[in-house]
Amino acid sequence: MRRSLILGGLAVLAFPTAALAAEGGTGGWIAPFAVIAAGIGMAIAAGLCGLGQGRAVASAVDAMARQPGAAARIQTAMIIGLALIESLAIYTLVIALILLFVKGINFA
Repeated sequence: MRRSLILGGLAVLAFPTAALAAEGGTGGWIAPFAVIAAGIGMAIAAGLCGLGQGRAVASAVDAMARQPGAAARIQTAMIIGLALIESLAIYTLVIALILLFVKGINFA
């Protein structure tokens, strides 16, 4: 195992032009994976944010039912928490759009 790693390292050092062999290429296989990564990432983020929002609202409603006098404070905390949870999905959307338009979709 160690011998093959040493030989691989020497091959990289001996032939540095092999690393630049694809210069000027079309980017071939990166674009499809960027699209797939953007789709999977957004699907996971949207699903988990939906679950988190559902649990937050359920807990807030339960707390309001137990202590109706504190309903206003509980509702304010819930809305702030929901905004923070939703911001995670928006950040994922921004990253997905960056992946799509920088690496994924080629209009030319």
